[in-house]
Amino acid sequence: MDAIVKNFPHNNRDSERPSQKEAEDAIRVLLRWAGDDPSREGLIDTPNRVAKAYRELFAGYDMDAEDVLGRTFEEVAGYDDMVLVKDIPFYSHCEHHMVPIIGKAHVAYIPDGKVLGLSKIARVVEIYGRRLQTQETMTAQIAKAIDDTLAPRGVAVMLEAEHMCMAMRGVQKQGSTTLTTTFTGTFKAEPAEQVRFMTMVRSR
Repeated sequence: MDAIVKNFPHNNRDSERPSQKEAEDAIRVLLRWAGDDPSREGLIDTPNRVAKAYRELFAGYDMDAEDVLGRTFEEVAGYDDMVLVKDIPFYSHCEHHMVPIIGKAHVAYIPDGKVLGLSKIARVVEIYGRRLQTQETMTAQIAKAIDDTLAPRGVAVMLEAEHMCMAMRGVQKQGSTTLTTTFTGTFKAEPAEQVRFMTMVRSR
């Protein structure tokens, strides 16, 4: 079954966003709830630091993948085979517990007359990674953004990541890795292309 992909439009986001002071006050409440004293020396500046860190960690909400992917190149000398960018590191946060997801992405597409700058693929991974996520949704969002913007013959995305919500809490199983894949177009229709993608990802 295909994933339902939500890109979360940015309309009116700034008007709905709490102020820096409101965010810092909330962090002070959380510090007290955890059992510490936000007025002690080591924690006085923590609310400000955490709020600034969250701005960076969740910067993907202020970026649009379609804007990043807007520029394409058509002078490809007839090249029409797979383009693969693999081992793209990413850092995201689980939307259920707000703890890190640390992994790498492998993204491929088969062009249909135009190609992307390679850095744009890594940038799209960054945009969706810098949001509260599930790995399944993030995998599908990356594929959809490239598919919708570039209109290639097919897109393949694989994410492999360790979830700190499993490593640090709950079952506390360190080192376990979750793999997710999404295929569109030729990759979805032709199993041989999926195999070729997987083989190229695993080659070193």
